[in-house]
Amino acid sequence: MFALYLRWTAGRRFRAIRISGFDTASLPRDRPLIVYGNHPSWWDPALYILLADLRFRGRPGFGPMEQEALGRYGFFRRLGIFGIDKHSAAGARRFLSVARQVLGHPGGPGGRFMLWVTAEGDFTDPRVRPVRLRPGIAHLAALLPEALLVPLAVEYVFWNESRPELLLRLGTPLSGDRSLRAADWTLRLEDALTETMDTLAADAQLRDPARFTRLLLGHAGVGGPYDAWRRLRARLAGRRFVASHGEEA
Repeated sequence: MFALYLRWTAGRRFRAIRISGFDTASLPRDRPLIVYGNHPSWWDPALYILLADLRFRGRPGFGPMEQEALGRYGFFRRLGIFGIDKHSAAGARRFLSVARQVLGHPGGPGGRFMLWVTAEGDFTDPRVRPVRLRPGIAHLAALLPEALLVPLAVEYVFWNESRPELLLRLGTPLSGDRSLRAADWTLRLEDALTETMDTLAADAQLRDPARFTRLLLGHAGVGGPYDAWRRLRARLAGRRFVASHGEEA
C-alpha cells in the first residue's frame, strides 16, 4: 500500500523514473540479494521501497537507517527498516547481525530476502570521487558467498521539464566470496559502484530517454493557471494539448 502511495507521490514530484543497466529478471530467486547504492538524496529510502515494488516484487526487503533519523520516521519500521548507530562499534555489530538474519532467511515463493543499503552512509553528491563506502557491506560480502551484490547508481537531474528526472542504473552483480578479505571487498565494491555511477552520469548528460526503461511517468508542463490557459487555447483551436516541452507523451 505504501508503494502505491509512493507511485502517486513520485508522479507529482518527478517527470519520470527511468532505469538502465542489468536486467533484474535474470537474477536467481534462490540467492539472497544485497542492493547497495550511492546516497545523494533524502528520497533514497523511499526510492528503494518503490523500486522493490516495481522491479523486485515478491522479495521481502529490509534496510538500515541511522537510529536518530528512524526516530523521526518511525513508520518505516513497519516497512522493513531497522535502526543502527552508525558511529559506534555496537551499531556495526547490530548491522551485521540483523543483515545476516535477513540474508540467511529461506524466503518464500517470491524468492530469498534482500537487503537495501545506502552504502556511502552520509548524503554525498554523485559527482564526488573517489567513491567511499562504509565497511559493513564488505564484511557481508566476505561472510556470505551465496549472496549477490548489485551496485545501484542514483541521480536526480533536471532535463527539459519543470520537474526533475529520477535516473537509476543497476550494475553487474558480484558474488560473495570468503577467499577475499573485507578490505579487498571494499575496494571491489567501490570500483563497481563507481563504474555504474560514471555510466549513469554519461547517460544523464545525453538527455536521451531512449537510453533508459521508463518505470513511471509523472506530470509535465508548468502546471497551475498557465497550463490551464494553454489547455483552453488548444481546445479552442481544435488542437491536442501537450503539456511537455519535449516529444515524450
